[in-house]
Amino acid sequence: MKKALKYIGIVLLVILVVIQFIHPAKNIAAAPAQHQISKLYTVPTDVEQTLIKACYDCHSNTTKYPWYSNVQPMAWWLNNHIKDGKQHLNFDEFTTYGIARQYKKLEECIEETKEGEMPLGSYTLIHRDAVLTTSEKLALATWCELVRDSIKAKYPADSLVLPKRK
Repeated sequence: MKKALKYIGIVLLVILVVIQFIHPAKNIAAAPAQHQISKLYTVPTDVEQTLIKACYDCHSNTTKYPWYSNVQPMAWWLNNHIKDGKQHLNFDEFTTYGIARQYKKLEECIEETKEGEMPLGSYTLIHRDAVLTTSEKLALATWCELVRDSIKAKYPADSLVLPKRK
């Protein structure tokens, strides 16, 4: 029995060492974001700072990686979070979205920020500076609402509705 446990321990250690050499590609943009939200909408400095500290690591094309992102399986876990975050919303690709999607994503930003669902608790556990204050949440929500109002004023109402998926 002891021999089997020792063998299992050695196999697990070898696997742990081997996976350290397998890393996902980093989320670091090679070029400046041409389709960033700020290219289309004015982003106040305070809101931009909030987006940088609490959103961009998972919702842009450039992530600031902590030291533990070089340790497996942590790198895979972080990579999945980043891919999922960018799939839902990517501020660096925002202007490529159709107007209805932009309108909807801004609404989702307001809801998730107000409800405390974003940034994720698993992110703020390590990144304590990403915990949003009440005033930061209010500023972000107010800005999103102002951008939505500007979109609403510029486009017909039926163009702001996402088509139903079949």
